[in-house]
Amino acid sequence: MQYGICNETFGNWSLKRSCEFAAESGYSGIEIAPFTLSEDPRSLSSNQRDDFRRIIAQAGLECIGLHWLLAKTEGFHVTSADKNTRVQTIAYLTEMARLCRDLGGRTLVFGSPRQRSLMGDVTRDDAHVYMQDIFSALIPVLEETDTVLALEPLSPVETDILTTAAETRDVIDSIGSPHIRLHLDVKAMASESQSIPEIIHASATHLEHFHANDTNLQGPGFGAIEFGPIFQALHEISYAGWVSVEVFDYAPGVEQLARESIRYMQQVEADIE
Repeated sequence: MQYGICNETFGNWSLKRSCEFAAESGYSGIEIAPFTLSEDPRSLSSNQRDDFRRIIAQAGLECIGLHWLLAKTEGFHVTSADKNTRVQTIAYLTEMARLCRDLGGRTLVFGSPRQRSLMGDVTRDDAHVYMQDIFSALIPVLEETDTVLALEPLSPVETDILTTAAETRDVIDSIGSPHIRLHLDVKAMASESQSIPEIIHASATHLEHFHANDTNLQGPGFGAIEFGPIFQALHEISYAGWVSVEVFDYAPGVEQLARESIRYMQQVEADIE
C-alpha cells in the first residue's frame, strides 16, 4: 500500500510547505481539495496548474488526485430534479477531471454529501437515475484524462443516499465503466451493519481508493478503531492502492496528526506481513 494525506489537513499552510512536511513525515502522495487552490478551481491557468504540479513533484510526492469535489461551491447537485442544475454539475465535474489530470493525479473521490442528499419530492429511485446519468455523462472526459471517479459511501448522519458500500456498488455496476469505481472510508464503514473487513472483502473488485480515519474524526491510531483487521483485509484482497489520511478534527495539531497517523499505519502493516 502507498500512504498519502489530504492537503486540507494543513489548513492555511502553502501547498509547498504542506507537501514538504508530508514528505518529511513519510508520505509518498498528496490528495488535493480543489478549494484550497482557488475559490474557483476552474479558473486556474495552465501556468498555475503547472506550478502546483511542480511543487508536488519537487517535494518528492505524487498527486493522488482530488476529493471534496463540490465543497464550497454553489448551484451543483447530482440528485436535483432540475435538469439545468444537473447539466451544470456535469460541466463542473468535467473541469475537475481535467484539473486532476493537469496536476498529475488519477482519482477523483466523489463524497459531497450535501450535493447528493435527497431534495424536495425526489425519490430514491429518481436519485439513482439522476446520479447514474450524471456519472455516465462524465465517462468521455474520464477516458480522455485517464482518471477515475471513485464514489464514496457515507454514513446516514451525513447523507441519505449511497449510505452503504453495497448500494454504491450497485450504482457502479449499473454504469459499467472501469472509470467509475469505489472509494471506501473507515469512519463511514463503521456506521454499517457489516464489519469493515467484510465490506472490504465484498468490495474487492470495485475498490479504487481508501481513506484512513476514525469515528472520532481524527487520524488512524487516534481513536478506538483497530486497524489491524482492516489492513489484514486489504492485504488479503491484494489492495496495492493509496491509503490517504483524511481527518476532520484537528485538535491534536497538524504535525502530530500527520506524523503519528503514518507511524501507526506503518506499524500495523508491518505486523501483518
